[in-house]
Amino acid sequence: MAGALPEIDLKRLFTLVDNSEISPAILHAPHGSRFIPEELKGTFLVSASAMEAEKDLMTDHFTNDLVKSIQNASSLVNGLSRFVVDVERFPDEREEMLAVGMGAFYTQGSQKQQIREQQHTTNPALREFFDAYSDAFTELVQRTLDIHGRAVIIDVHSYPTEPLPYELHSHEARPQLDIGADTTHTSALLVGEVVKAFGNLGTGINESFHGTYVPLRFYEAKDSRVQSVMLEIRRDTYMDEKSIELFPEEFSALQESLQQLVTSLNMGTLR
Repeated sequence: MAGALPEIDLKRLFTLVDNSEISPAILHAPHGSRFIPEELKGTFLVSASAMEAEKDLMTDHFTNDLVKSIQNASSLVNGLSRFVVDVERFPDEREEMLAVGMGAFYTQGSQKQQIREQQHTTNPALREFFDAYSDAFTELVQRTLDIHGRAVIIDVHSYPTEPLPYELHSHEARPQLDIGADTTHTSALLVGEVVKAFGNLGTGINESFHGTYVPLRFYEAKDSRVQSVMLEIRRDTYMDEKSIELFPEEFSALQESLQQLVTSLNMGTLR
């Protein structure tokens, strides 16, 4: 769609809770929102109904609620849909998802269809949001390091039972809980704590989604004081994927498991 780029201020469309004084744990929910500002809806090429269908497929449903329900940990919750800005991507050519049009600013959707023209990904407001979000996360991690000498990021996601066309590793297993790990920033001890806390779920490591989020300052410095693990929860374990409705008991079990993991980290299990 041609035309001038819309003017919009996105910089504070996220919620940060700083409990670094009492906890080394930082919960992160980057993909749980469906919100696309009215000013930006016209920058997408697909119809409103098609975009809602994309959100059904690609949003990490209820992960914002899951993170917000946990006590005694810091958290950062994104209030903006990943279709506007994906805060977890590399902002440059290092990002492998550029191969399917899903870098920090998507031009393609779940079926590899074009959803936005390249010109609309150059809107300065999008990069300003990406930078503001990254800076807030980086500063939170630094404050946590200054207090505890360590920071542990728990990066919370969900994924569908059946692979979508855009996925790069769709041939891999799809466990109930895929534990995303990084060679520098995810210790075997941290993985063990996750497995213990989520013992009711079958687990795999880096299947079918790989790695975990670490702010660039600490990732590029290979600062292993910053530990991180991604929790990719298969959606059928806690919700109906067609109706987008929660299974209350199963969701409650997820809350208990995540709270158990945070409590364990607060007790110093990774020291």
